[in-house]
Amino acid sequence: MILGIETSCDETAAALISEEGRIFANVVSSQADLHASYGGVVPEIPVVLEALGRADATLEDIELVGVTTGPGLIGALLVGLSAAKAIAWARRLPLAAVDHLDGHVASLYLEPAPLDPPFLCLLASGGHTLLLDVASRGAKPRMLGTTLDDAAGEAFDKGARLLGLGYPGGAEVDRLAQGGDPEAYEFPVARVPDLDFSFSGLKTALLYAVRDLDDRELERRRADLAASYQRAIVRALTERTREAAAVTDARQIAVVGGVAANSELRRALPDATLAPLELCTDNAAMIASAARFGEAISYPGYLGLDAYASAA
Repeated sequence: MILGIETSCDETAAALISEEGRIFANVVSSQADLHASYGGVVPEIPVVLEALGRADATLEDIELVGVTTGPGLIGALLVGLSAAKAIAWARRLPLAAVDHLDGHVASLYLEPAPLDPPFLCLLASGGHTLLLDVASRGAKPRMLGTTLDDAAGEAFDKGARLLGLGYPGGAEVDRLAQGGDPEAYEFPVARVPDLDFSFSGLKTALLYAVRDLDDRELERRRADLAASYQRAIVRALTERTREAAAVTDARQIAVVGGVAANSELRRALPDATLAPLELCTDNAAMIASAARFGEAISYPGYLGLDAYASAA
């Protein structure tokens, strides 16, 4: 049994999976309410014990520990890494250091419907927007494109703030957009070189549109603004993804990350394999899944292992 620990940002998560990819427990303790109020993260919640309880397991059943070492918020990462080291060291277990982004890709390898590479993967989250050429499980994906400024999830969050919505912004924009007209406003979709993305101009266009409305008119048009803004983000993601699929002759397309939960994006890519909703946002099952394909560090070589805030 593999224990996964994920504490890269807002969520504190622990999961237990089998070597074959069956999920026994996947516990996510969200800090969204605290994050919305204070802009901070509190990662010390004992989710490992809860995951063990849900899986009807004990630490004696663990054979491998997988933990996110980056990228992410360094303070939160260090809490998770310290817990993983302590558990692995106490039982003389190997430990796998997992890149958070590799974890998102590895969410596609879990039961009940694991996806086999090769495939083109759109990874869209609050901190990253990437197009990846995934050749095999365990191999580092080849990056085909990335964002030149904001990530797609960041664009959703910033747009939500401009519209006076709550946190997390992506879910709030998606909810409000259901009652709006996506063709009410014609927001720009940036066309940057190669297979990269850009969302800063779109965010600025929304800012100007909101500024042009008085409070009463903004309230009346808020749903239309949300729907049109969401449509522009989804267009940018889907058009680039299909372009990348054509360039690489990809036969399979997959979508992972928090933005993969967006209802319009899921409708816009009906032929793609999307991560299950419960595995789109940060979770530990994906980290445990990635741990299966990485090179684990034997006891006690991981005691000096450090976390990193960014891959650069």
